[in-house]
Amino acid sequence: MNIKKSILTIAFATILFVGCKEKSNETDLKESTEIAAPVAKKKIAAANLQTASFSVEGMTCAVGCAKTIQEDLTGLEGVQKATVDFETKMATVSFDKTVQTPEKLTKVVEAAADGKTYKVSNMKS
Repeated sequence: MNIKKSILTIAFATILFVGCKEKSNETDLKESTEIAAPVAKKKIAAANLQTASFSVEGMTCAVGCAKTIQEDLTGLEGVQKATVDFETKMATVSFDKTVQTPEKLTKVVEAAADGKTYKVSNMKS
């Protein structure tokens, strides 16, 4: 019985790792050589706060795809909050309109992974 559980666990882990798209090797190499330090985000004035919602096509899983896109968006300067919902294929980003634009957000999402996987549509801001 333990052998069956072990094989099932290994098979599940393999499917999870193979099924999820990953960032390119260049990005992984760059991230692994830099020392990560917490960055304090600047407060965004209420007058400059803008929210954009858009569809993201090409996501294959919540753990790899949606989380990667959400982290990429959240890490941008001027972004207060970003959420990516795998089930509805929707992303919502609150950002400083003096620093970011919907076009820049689109470029970041579409450049994630290999640059060809994700497509943004239905941008509403």
